[in-house]
Amino acid sequence: MSKLIITAALTGAEVSRQQQPNLPITPEEIGQAAQEAYEAGASIVHVHARQADGSPTQDRTIYAEIQNIVTSKCPVIFQPSTGGATWHTAEERLQPVELNPEMATLSTGSCNFGEDIFSNPQDFYVKAARMMQERGVKPEFEVFEAGMIDNALRLVRDGVVKPPLHFNFVLGVPGAMGGSVRNLSFLVDSIPQGATWTVSGIGRHETPLAMAAIAMGGHVRVGFEDNIYFYKGELAMSNAQLVARIARIAKELGREVATPDEAREILGLPARKT
Repeated sequence: MSKLIITAALTGAEVSRQQQPNLPITPEEIGQAAQEAYEAGASIVHVHARQADGSPTQDRTIYAEIQNIVTSKCPVIFQPSTGGATWHTAEERLQPVELNPEMATLSTGSCNFGEDIFSNPQDFYVKAARMMQERGVKPEFEVFEAGMIDNALRLVRDGVVKPPLHFNFVLGVPGAMGGSVRNLSFLVDSIPQGATWTVSGIGRHETPLAMAAIAMGGHVRVGFEDNIYFYKGELAMSNAQLVARIARIAKELGREVATPDEAREILGLPARKT
């Protein structure tokens, strides 16, 4: 197996300070959380920006500030979201791609998302994929339903995206695909040979799916975007605490954790510019 890539999803668009008092919101707080997650074993930080009042934003200027702080503190792969919040427009959602990050997330299909609908019509995700390809940004295909894999593969057949591909299976979102190991196994079997994958288990599914992914040769995402608890009923102290648990489990299972530079090599990204 390759070394394990751990992604820290630091903030998300839905979690509030009322739910998780340790949630990083400002660019400085997100930068500090990124550094702590890196020191605990994370190679990628997945970032959603927030306004000063805590509300989610896709504002390019705020993402640029976060990117500058994160990259000055640690060598992680900076991965902004193009999902944003369910009410953001397509134009708003694509603003972070203008910063030419190494990676960005991309969902190739729509699904129920709690009481809302996460809308990703074909014209949006094709435009986003073309924009990423032109700017040298590697998409992480966020898969909430199995059909999103087929849509991503169609982008390859149409010449919009070039392999190697990387997928993130987000399982356990209310209204979308459930957080079972059976579902994870089915999705892994549905992607092409040579593609890499990560799993993001939502809420109580985070640690069980992470353990399955470590054993199956995949990679793992954890963090406050996906889960705010360390144990049932006990809030996590930080994103780094959640990262450290995965690094510790991986060590017990005999799988080494990748550094950011090793993660770049595994994902087919260019070496980091120094």
